[in-house]
Amino acid sequence: MPTPAWVITGPTSGFGHATALELAKHGTVVLVGRNANKLTAVKTEIEKSGGAATTVVGDLSDIASARHAAAEVAALDLPLRGVLNNAGVMLSTPATSPQGWEVSFATNHLGPLAFTETLIPTLADGTNVVFITSAAEDPERIPAVRAGFRGGRYIDAEAAAHGKYTPGGSSRAGMDAYATSKQGNLAAVFSLARQYPALRFRAIEPGVNPGSNLGELAAPLRLLARALTPALTVFPHFTTSKRAARVITTILTDTSAATGLYYDENGNTMKASKQVSDLDFSNRFISESRDLLATVPS
Repeated sequence: MPTPAWVITGPTSGFGHATALELAKHGTVVLVGRNANKLTAVKTEIEKSGGAATTVVGDLSDIASARHAAAEVAALDLPLRGVLNNAGVMLSTPATSPQGWEVSFATNHLGPLAFTETLIPTLADGTNVVFITSAAEDPERIPAVRAGFRGGRYIDAEAAAHGKYTPGGSSRAGMDAYATSKQGNLAAVFSLARQYPALRFRAIEPGVNPGSNLGELAAPLRLLARALTPALTVFPHFTTSKRAARVITTILTDTSAATGLYYDENGNTMKASKQVSDLDFSNRFISESRDLLATVPS
């Protein structure tokens, strides 16, 4: 039997880096990211530990690049058993993608959707496709509300791509964009699970890790956050990169037929917001996202 291969986007820092190292225990790891030098460093780290890895350069904020990266992954002709959409950002300063779209929505939702849908025709039955999402999309999630989130604020894909959301959102810059983009990840899992029953779509809320590179903390503050993270894990929803990596890897390598499910930081199933759990809403979210993606030449 050939050695299985696992694709992971955003493998050079935080949860992604720790998960790439963990996945290397289960087969060849295909590392997808925008920085070739950083990808090579992770590849070398895996190989020094006796694992196997290959790199593919692709920027998930750029739809053309995301599609090209997926095509390059497919051309490797490896026995893919799982795809982990991990790459993500949360920005407090406005920025636009090469397509002129809000960067968080493009990087966290539109790019991964384009990447995944380019790969789908090449995936064998039973392949796991996992999206790292966030409970920040749920306006009834108390810890997220206390942190300043007000849930997903989706109007339509065109509006979100241009930084427009429903009224009553967060007073903190970037939070509505992040929550809405992560709601898109859940919509993808719920909608694609129904559309492609031969594949296994799953979502994971990996927990809170203050030391991750997701946000825009200055380097000294990030180092302090990393130092404090192990002590914070006594509180609900907090985790470390290594702990999250074990949970993510367990779900990505699971051989059961489970699909359309959402898991928490402990690997237990959890509920999404009422909004994205609605069949019509999740289907509309993905349909409108596909319409928007169709405006980008292949």
